[in-house]
Amino acid sequence: MIQAIGLTSTSRKETLPTVADVSFDAPTGRITALLGPRGAGKSTVLRLMLELQPGRGTAHFRGRPLHRIPHPAREVGVVLGEVPGHPARTVRGHLRMLCAAAGVPGGRADDVLEVTDLDRVGDTRLGCLSRGMDRRLALACALLADPHTLVLDAPTDGLSTPERSRLHHLLRSHAGLGGTVLFSTDDAKEAARTADRVVTLEAGRVIADQEAVDFARTRLRPRVAVRSPHAVRLARFITQEARAARQSVEVVNEAGNRLSVYGSSCAEIGELAYRHGILVHQLADETGDTGPLVGGDGDRVAAEGDPPGRKPPPAPRSPARLSAPASPTDLTAPVTQVAPTTLTGPTSPMDPEEAAPGGTGPLAAPAAVRTAGLDDAAHPPRTAAPSTVVEPRVLPPAITVRPVGSPLRPVRYELRRATGIAIGYVTCATALVISAVLAVFLARTGHEPPARLLAAWPEQLPLPPAALGAGLLGALAFGDEFRHPALAADRGTVPRRLGLLGAKLTVAAATALLLAVVTVGCDALLLGLVYGGEVGALPSSWPVLAASWIGLVTGCSWAGVLAAGTFKSTAAGLAAVLAVPVLVVPVVQKVLSGPSVRTAAGLPARLQEFTMWPFGTEKFLVAGLRMITQPVGSALALSLAALLCAYLLTVSRSRVR
Repeated sequence: MIQAIGLTSTSRKETLPTVADVSFDAPTGRITALLGPRGAGKSTVLRLMLELQPGRGTAHFRGRPLHRIPHPAREVGVVLGEVPGHPARTVRGHLRMLCAAAGVPGGRADDVLEVTDLDRVGDTRLGCLSRGMDRRLALACALLADPHTLVLDAPTDGLSTPERSRLHHLLRSHAGLGGTVLFSTDDAKEAARTADRVVTLEAGRVIADQEAVDFARTRLRPRVAVRSPHAVRLARFITQEARAARQSVEVVNEAGNRLSVYGSSCAEIGELAYRHGILVHQLADETGDTGPLVGGDGDRVAAEGDPPGRKPPPAPRSPARLSAPASPTDLTAPVTQVAPTTLTGPTSPMDPEEAAPGGTGPLAAPAAVRTAGLDDAAHPPRTAAPSTVVEPRVLPPAITVRPVGSPLRPVRYELRRATGIAIGYVTCATALVISAVLAVFLARTGHEPPARLLAAWPEQLPLPPAALGAGLLGALAFGDEFRHPALAADRGTVPRRLGLLGAKLTVAAATALLLAVVTVGCDALLLGLVYGGEVGALPSSWPVLAASWIGLVTGCSWAGVLAAGTFKSTAAGLAAVLAVPVLVVPVVQKVLSGPSVRTAAGLPARLQEFTMWPFGTEKFLVAGLRMITQPVGSALALSLAALLCAYLLTVSRSRVR
């Protein structure tokens, strides 16, 4: 069950809030429609419920707010728009990646594909899906973790009639299994056909909260909208003449000076008002929409439709639907409209003072419904309800936007993300080809040392192709998250958690290590094939050179990851990698070449004397120290430290907010 209490958006400057004091319930086992025209605040209400937008109020999902639920994806499945996945990723690959993020088995992807009738397009890329398939895939993503509640924002926009029917069937099946479904729409007929309960929004306020049968009976029938300063007198005369003519006419006082008349016409009401000398400000036919526009104060008063001892007809229930008791009406809700029911008994005329509502605000007393029926026999006149003193409302607590946490299986998620698209393979293949060609051309001159030949690193280039490829792979690891935020499909911004960062750094380092080893192997093999075995042979100091080479490539990949995560851009990550040799290295060289009284010469030997390193690991330590003391190594280490501090600063700042 969903309980929305006092949802109010944050207003900007002196403007009114988009949503003001919205409260309603969505019962378990039923489908609830949030209905309203475009701009009524439906999407804002859903974002406030999901804590994606700051404001006031709260929303409880089975008794708990979303930030108190350990794993929100397993409680609430959300569809807020298009599927934010990489267009080159397949449907099945995208779902399996999200399975890792949600901590569910990968086989769950095939299950939801079958449920949503997408198993035939499992190998289709996301960029090739039609509108209907995209909406079904969004629902499949929401169903991955088997949530109890579904929250969907305009799920049928742009769909054909068969696709809408298929989507409605899926929603009905979920509700029939005991789940809760809340979706927004601007189509009143769709809400009446699909939902069990309809909550109508207008100008950011709830103007009606009805059963679907009552909504279809009252809001979708042809009616006459009347606005008059003497609305109570006019309603009384309409009721009297309808009773005299034995016609079935229903009159609902919408907001003090506004009437909705069912079963009559503009001509009849206009002539009646002229005969009795009643001033009319508005007289218009309305058919098949969500109700007349509110006026003046922006509120609508509830209408009572049943005499004492008479119950409204129950809403029909499908056998597949699970019935749930309706929640008690909240007297502190802004407005709650009860569907009027046609009365078949007499109603005594009422004075304007007696029939006028107690006010036009959210706590105004409900106005009486005057109805003319065919039977004038059995029901006593209605008496005015006693007034109730209500304590002033206390503003609900503020809603703070809470970023989504890291995936439950971050390393598995990152592996599936990196291997699910071809750009990583293309980058590695391009780096290998360029390295091999450069190594062959450098060997022709005969002036390059063996280490530079195997790394294909001429002095004219700031970095070797393998290091640039590793940096690009690292930049793509976080840059694609912001371009195609798969992790933020239902929770807003892309997370910057340390768990996710650690997974990306681990996978980026493993990829860089593999690329470094394969590059040297391919270059050595090609040089030996073209120029002979002595050209492609490894130098005697290969352990030290290998440690330096692996450290360089891994550092470039980490720089790309950290820069892309800090600046939210792949281009920024690659620019940070290129800035190390172009900008940072000259600065480090200038600092190191400055005047100095003492140097750190002999530091490796002193460290070796100070500590006994087992298994000959002092060689790798010495190699690492020598690499760091070089200008490129010092610049890379300095850049990594600065980027890591910047990333941690962004994480702490987002938590403070």
